[in-house]
Amino acid sequence: MVSIRDVARQAGVAISTVSKVLNHYPNVSEETREKVNTAIAELGFVPNSIASALSSKKTGRVALVLDVNRHAQMVDEIPMQYIIGAINQAKIMGMDIITVFFTMIQEMDAEEMSRYFQSQSIEGLIICGLSKQDLVLRRLVKSGKFKTVLIDAPGVAESTSSIHIDNTKAQYEVAKKFVLESKSKKILYIAGKQNGYVSEERLRGIKQLAQELELKLFCRSGKFSELEARKITMRYAKSRDAIICASDLMAIGAMKALIEMDIYRPVCGFDGVSLMGYAGKQMHTVKQDFRQIAARAVEELARLMEGGSGKEIIQPHELIRIKYLDVIS
Repeated sequence: MVSIRDVARQAGVAISTVSKVLNHYPNVSEETREKVNTAIAELGFVPNSIASALSSKKTGRVALVLDVNRHAQMVDEIPMQYIIGAINQAKIMGMDIITVFFTMIQEMDAEEMSRYFQSQSIEGLIICGLSKQDLVLRRLVKSGKFKTVLIDAPGVAESTSSIHIDNTKAQYEVAKKFVLESKSKKILYIAGKQNGYVSEERLRGIKQLAQELELKLFCRSGKFSELEARKITMRYAKSRDAIICASDLMAIGAMKALIEMDIYRPVCGFDGVSLMGYAGKQMHTVKQDFRQIAARAVEELARLMEGGSGKEIIQPHELIRIKYLDVIS
């Protein structure tokens, strides 16, 4: 059986260095890391922690993978709702779940990620907010080494399911209701991040509506940032009738900018977060039940781990108007 000493000898480094690489210590040069990983691959070395995980009869341990940075100021609400929903459902189903943040694995390659999750006895992954830029994580998902449920990202395969609301339909519906009520024609649309799955779907919805109602649509990327939305509003709102935002956080930024500018423009959001109730105005938005989405993801992952095939799951959404009393009652 290959030991850590054999790996160290093959790579020409100390045993402690191999240990640091296996445990993803940051103070190891890329050259040394490559030597150790090459030796591991050549010798077929399996660390004791991984071997123990693979031979263990305990099943059902999963990882909820989150990127809290992409939610900016909303870090305390949307990701927390996902965590609560996933933990509660996992407890009901007798599954063990841990939370892993993107920042913990973003410097790893696909093989390192795989070893990391295996060392934690992880059998399945629930990934929230996978983007087109997350190439390594996407490669790991495609490898099929782990049963996976993607929240708000496509990628259905034999061992992978996708769960999300119909973002295109939801954006179209809430924008149509908003535009018809406000009788607006010149729309400033503040989109999310460029090349993001959710952003592209919502942009598709607003463009569909603009074509149908012959709206004058002016689009800018707000990167799901309150600050960016504020800047865009300050620059372009005066020459538009209304503002539609691809997230509530950006809608709040737009509303604050309008107050500073001392002008009125109706504002529409998306997501249904409680913070919208403190913006000072009732705003149209799309409500998502993030807890329920996470709970449904846990159920789906359990089905995959029992041998089921991947599928796409569309969760319901609701058109609402959030006001202050809604969030304090």
